[in-house]
Amino acid sequence: MTTFYVPVDRTSGVPLHRQIYDGCRRAILDGLLRPGQRVPSTRALAQELGVSRQPVLTAYDQLLHEGYLEGRTGSGTFVSAALPDDLLRCLTPQADRAPRRALRPPAGDRKADGLGAFRMSLPALDRFPHTVWSRLVARHAHALSHAQMAYGDAAGLLPLRLAIAEHLRTARAVNCEAEQILIVSGSQAALRLIAAVLLERGQRVAVEEPCYPGARAALGAGGAELVAVPVDEEGICASSLQKLGRKVRAAYTTPSHQYPLGISMSAARRFAMLDWSFRQDAWLIEDDYDSEYRYVSRPLGALQGMDTHQRVVYIGTFSKVLFPAVRVGYLVVPLSLRERFVRAREAFDLFSPTLYQLALAEFLSDGHFTRHLRRMRGVYLERRNALLSGLARHCAEHVSVYNADAGLHVAVLLTHGANDVDVVQRMAQRGLTATALSTCYSGAGRQSGLLLGFGGSTERRLLQATRTLGDVLQGSAYVARNGGLLHGTIGRIATE
Repeated sequence: MTTFYVPVDRTSGVPLHRQIYDGCRRAILDGLLRPGQRVPSTRALAQELGVSRQPVLTAYDQLLHEGYLEGRTGSGTFVSAALPDDLLRCLTPQADRAPRRALRPPAGDRKADGLGAFRMSLPALDRFPHTVWSRLVARHAHALSHAQMAYGDAAGLLPLRLAIAEHLRTARAVNCEAEQILIVSGSQAALRLIAAVLLERGQRVAVEEPCYPGARAALGAGGAELVAVPVDEEGICASSLQKLGRKVRAAYTTPSHQYPLGISMSAARRFAMLDWSFRQDAWLIEDDYDSEYRYVSRPLGALQGMDTHQRVVYIGTFSKVLFPAVRVGYLVVPLSLRERFVRAREAFDLFSPTLYQLALAEFLSDGHFTRHLRRMRGVYLERRNALLSGLARHCAEHVSVYNADAGLHVAVLLTHGANDVDVVQRMAQRGLTATALSTCYSGAGRQSGLLLGFGGSTERRLLQATRTLGDVLQGSAYVARNGGLLHGTIGRIATE
């Protein structure tokens, strides 16, 4: 068993569990504890430090939660093979001494890489377990059989579909089996496939207003007519949908975390939507794009799991929980539609690449995915809170937070009535990558606001970015209209 020194000072005023946490984390980052090494049991470390077991348990629990340690049943606790801080330490000493301009583009050019602060739909790439993932991909690449190198199943690799079905049943309350799942390249491909199977030219499909622009583009690509249905505080308005009657073939919705406003659909509204789909013989398209992360309560179950009439087509993606370049998403389709979807999938591009499917299947089945999600919930909570703190400190005169309960972005309204497209352009000149809320509307009554992603930026970077955003808003000619500032408030800032 590995031994190491943890400094404990009872007179410092710092809680003991925090001192133990800091000492263990520093020993890991300094290389005194190396990946794969076993650490002392909580009882042994408590005895060595002369403290009760509780602060050691609390410190170890936090280290496990953040991914520095991992438990092995029957074996003990070990330093994780893939540490959360690996990316922070990957630069060589020479690179560390290089001029700053060699490491990243100037602020004004940072929009070129699409990774500026507030970039939407970007997860924490710096906290992804690269070592584990690389090992899995390399092993499967070396072991590819002739059959795996040939043409694959249009529905997707069976081990991956089995792993996804198990995850969805336990984590999202989705009622599904592996045969209902189709692997695609992402949610956009899923939407295009749904449009090809369910919608004919001229048929009407209801979409939320406001809505994800990519969904409108994909669903309307085949000639279907889009009908905007307003969203209120409970989600898409079922009463407005019911007035359209049988004129609508399908309805697209994001019930767990409405894009872009962040609303969670109420239980009553969910039942109303399911009742509408059954009575009107219509389909519900549920896009569950980032429902894994919720900060004010446990994650909400999927609408599909409440469906007793097999009227919901469910979309999920790994782009938000792993990394966008993995290009793996999936559909859960009613069994009555399976053969139609498989034929359409073959017509599109035959099948998805096998290598990443093999690696991802093992990533899920071995528990790496679940552990990653558990770690990231804590990471994203801290990043969300940093963003909200920065907005309150630097932007309170100019923005009002609409919703920050879940997901990887926060929707804010511009309280001074500025043109949000103009503000986004001004932000881009300062190296910030945001989305204008008004671009998510298809008709009149557009709200002016910003969609601020926080998943892909550290707390420090988010605080710096909110300061820059405050400068942009303060200097805007729209803010200074009539010789004075109009005042807004930061609302609904949760501190969980």
